[in-house]
Amino acid sequence: MRTVADGADAAPRCFGDGDPLYSAYHDDEWGVPVHGESALLERIALEGFQSGLSWITVLRKRPAFREVFAGFDPEQVAAFGPDDVERLLTDARIIRNRMKIEATVDNARAVVALHDSGRTLDELIWSFAPDPALRERHATFGDVPAWTAESKAMSKALKKEGFRFIGPTTAYAAMQACGLVDDHLATCPVVLGRARAVSPGVAT
Repeated sequence: MRTVADGADAAPRCFGDGDPLYSAYHDDEWGVPVHGESALLERIALEGFQSGLSWITVLRKRPAFREVFAGFDPEQVAAFGPDDVERLLTDARIIRNRMKIEATVDNARAVVALHDSGRTLDELIWSFAPDPALRERHATFGDVPAWTAESKAMSKALKKEGFRFIGPTTAYAAMQACGLVDDHLATCPVVLGRARAVSPGVAT
């Protein structure tokens, strides 16, 4: 469900204005809590693929990523072998980077290893969610951190479990994508729309 009314007089989004796919991601997904092993593995993988590229590039390729990585089902991706990696390197619909493809397979195997030890990726990721009551809305994107103490700790914990391509900056981007943190700016129409929904009688 869309949370922002588009229009010439609408406040600018944090990002995504001018591109329907990007604006929909901003409105409906970014900062919204994500749970489930496949969904979390997907976000971690896509944030890794995004490194050095624009996020809109990844968004446009997301349907293909979901197809070739079996919906990011950990068990299925963990079973990928060298032939699968070579196959993916010839698929122009995705970002063809050997290190990132191999990291995604290794990360799926790390998820399976977590399951074998009686744990889940969901529990591990969400154990690093900061207390939202202690956070303030930023006024500009220049105020939004590239990484935090929590993302550094999450990166360290994931690497210990065998995850790759998940440094503190990528970990923080994943925290934003998975809703562990909500970095919509104070003037963002998503934030203003939520305030109006809570207080419908407030004049705008």
